[in-house]
Amino acid sequence: MTEAASDGPRGIPALFERLMRTRPVRVFLHYSETGGPLFASGLAFQALFAVFAALFVFFAVFGFWVRDDGVLRDSLIELVNRSVPGLIGDGDSSPVSVDLLLDSSILGWTGAIAAAGVILTGLNFLGSLRQAVRILFTLPGPTTFFLLLKLKDAGLALVFGAVLLVSAVLSVVSTSFVDVAFDVLGISSDSAVGQIVGTVVGLLLMLVLDTATLAGAFRILSGIPIPWKNLWVGSLMGGIALGALKILGSQLLGGASRNPLLASFAVLIGLLIWFNLVCQVILIAASWISIGMSDAGISARRLTPEEREREQEEQLRAARRTLAEAERDRIRRALDDASVFKRRRLERQLAKLDDELDDIAA
Repeated sequence: MTEAASDGPRGIPALFERLMRTRPVRVFLHYSETGGPLFASGLAFQALFAVFAALFVFFAVFGFWVRDDGVLRDSLIELVNRSVPGLIGDGDSSPVSVDLLLDSSILGWTGAIAAAGVILTGLNFLGSLRQAVRILFTLPGPTTFFLLLKLKDAGLALVFGAVLLVSAVLSVVSTSFVDVAFDVLGISSDSAVGQIVGTVVGLLLMLVLDTATLAGAFRILSGIPIPWKNLWVGSLMGGIALGALKILGSQLLGGASRNPLLASFAVLIGLLIWFNLVCQVILIAASWISIGMSDAGISARRLTPEEREREQEEQLRAARRTLAEAERDRIRRALDDASVFKRRRLERQLAKLDDELDDIAA
């Protein structure tokens, strides 16, 4: 056995060292060190109000179409409830009533003022999400004029609303297609097979929607030039995690309603818990992409070839300076115990290092 092997860690320390080098552990460490849990808590609080804003504006704009199509309306409500369990319902236990939602309107001064308020709330959430993601990528805030950023956020919100509507239409079409296929095969849609297939189709649709939404948040909303491979892998992992949350949604939120101290506002507490978990998943997925890009040596900043070359030169200069300073410190320590002849040689080396450091700093 070599000396290097005998000096290395063994047993539990070696296992712990290998564990700390794994990507999942480094992702969670990066997520914690950059303030991810704190950002998730703040985003969850904003999301609680932003989701009501989004629902109000969406149904105020598209309600005339959705209201007259019962199948599309039910599919859309089911799609929303899959994203946020129990958000829309008929009883008092749901925070949003279907009837009141369908009656929302932005016509008139009252509706226009309310719409402006809720739109501002939703845009603030998107701005906070952008800032949190950029911090996880160790980037400063965007330099774009803030009004242009708000217009960009508004456009993304409209696109997401359109995607949600298209997803509801696709859900109706896919359900009809499955029903026709079952009729041809002689399988009842109420059978176990029919229910399983319907659930799988719904989950796949939500996975596509979540993955596309995360990809848009990471690349378009945040303005980060993420390579497509890193983007889709991280977004897909985040979409799968969000899907698992939605499957376990009722169990995860049930604890708040069973707590007698929180019974009077259990719905709001449950939504806060839910949005906190969702925001944690989103930011952890962003951290996964950030660590992957760092491991591959890919910069998260938008740089021209000239700027990238200057940055590489500066990094090389910084590395040379670090090595030279470390060698200088070593020589200075060696001078204390050096003999007369060795001292002269060390002094010449020290003078040479000082000249090299002056050249690097110039």
